[in-house]
Amino acid sequence: MSKGREQWGTKLGVILAVAGSAVGLGNFLRFPTQAALGGGGAFMIPYLVSFLLLGIPLMWVEWSLGRTGGEYGHGTAPAILYRITGSRFIKYFASIGIIIPLLILFYYAFIESWSLAYAFFSVSGALTEAAGKNELADFLRGYQGVVSNQYFDSMWLAYGFFVVTIIVNFYFIYKGVSSGIEKLSRIAMPILVVIAILLVGRILTLGTPDPLKPDQSVVNALNFVWTPDFSVLFESRVWLSAAGQIFFTLSLGMGVIMTYASYLKKSDDIALSGLTASATNEFCEVILGGSLVIPAAFIFFGQIQTVQIAQSGSFNIGFVTMPNIFANMPGGPFFACLWFILLFIAGITSSVSMIQPAVAFLEDEFGFSRKKTVLIMFALTFLACQPVIFFMKYGFLDELDFWGGTVFLTIFATLEIVVFGWIYGIDKGWKDLNEGAEIKIPSIFRFIIKYISPLFLFILLGTWTYQMFIPTIMMKGVPEENRPYIWGARIFILAIIGVMMYLIKITTEKRPEVSK
Repeated sequence: MSKGREQWGTKLGVILAVAGSAVGLGNFLRFPTQAALGGGGAFMIPYLVSFLLLGIPLMWVEWSLGRTGGEYGHGTAPAILYRITGSRFIKYFASIGIIIPLLILFYYAFIESWSLAYAFFSVSGALTEAAGKNELADFLRGYQGVVSNQYFDSMWLAYGFFVVTIIVNFYFIYKGVSSGIEKLSRIAMPILVVIAILLVGRILTLGTPDPLKPDQSVVNALNFVWTPDFSVLFESRVWLSAAGQIFFTLSLGMGVIMTYASYLKKSDDIALSGLTASATNEFCEVILGGSLVIPAAFIFFGQIQTVQIAQSGSFNIGFVTMPNIFANMPGGPFFACLWFILLFIAGITSSVSMIQPAVAFLEDEFGFSRKKTVLIMFALTFLACQPVIFFMKYGFLDELDFWGGTVFLTIFATLEIVVFGWIYGIDKGWKDLNEGAEIKIPSIFRFIIKYISPLFLFILLGTWTYQMFIPTIMMKGVPEENRPYIWGARIFILAIIGVMMYLIKITTEKRPEVSK
């Protein structure tokens, strides 16, 4: 471990921090939606296959690369991959390991702030009033600034909650790895699990709210979510959705886990710790997330409407459907408040992890102080979020999500696994992975990491390119009035890439290290 770099305070702390990074809004919004639309229980087959062949191998690879990089004073992908390969090309290519979390952060922080605002609206009664008029969709659109309506004549209230959210995020970043991120995770994650269990308990004890519709029961709701429709297994979209969900849910291919693992000691276990963090995330996603949104919608609205709700997207499910459901049950405002506190906690433990790679880059490669680094990153994040906030209705957010949350993420994951298994070498990589291990990693994963995972990723990347990249790059289906903003988002992304490439060029001159 390089002198002067921080370390995690406890083993439990790093496990909860990595789990906190993984457990985000997608666990409680995106996963149940994907499962409902992907054939219910049948979705879990490609999901589990992806978890075994992509999730676990990539997770271990990122923990191993991060711990190795930390030994030499590096906490970010460009420096780590350059350090172990000696290739300057890889160092520039790996810059997306810092760019990805930044691009996601620039829109994630705004969405995260909605949860804080809606928790307030639940207590103030504003949501109950809107639900009574069945105009929660208008309420959300007005809050986002998409339209001006009876609820909001401007988006300055939303902007205020956004500012508060950004400040809270950077407070924990300023406090550091152990005193900030770890302390947040040690407190927030148990609270998140308790709240989720309370909400699941409330949903599963609802009975049948409408006596005239006895089929809308809890048992039938769970059957709807988990009864497999095996015919969908022949549809490529289901496999793509499952693999994509594994990426998102475990924070893979983002460079975040690599940065977190760089604060470990060389002798620290990563095999069991990584598996425990992943298992914690899966419990929150599959058991808790799968028992909340879709079952609740089924109980109140029935199967046909629930499918329509799932098709409407995660935002509508979380901020329109769920408030409507809570408004129609005893103690609704209280449970609605808990729901949005749950989303906010899930959001903030993820968003702080997105900030840390860039912070580590400035501290490790430029020697900046924590205070200077935090001020720079706060200013950058605040400014970069502005076009997302004010041009959201024109598709600016969706464009950042496509590149940061889909294309770059898959490319970077492929780079990681190829470097670890083929360039660095599976022999050295396997030795590093097992050093300090408290469990014996099955030897089959050696074969999976070197051959199966890269093949899986190349197939995934090729299919995504065919199905998503070409139509998106050509702006298929994009309204004419949105196209200038989409181009603006692309120029914005290119500008960030250009700045990152320049900074990496400087670090190459400052620290011209060679392969170990």
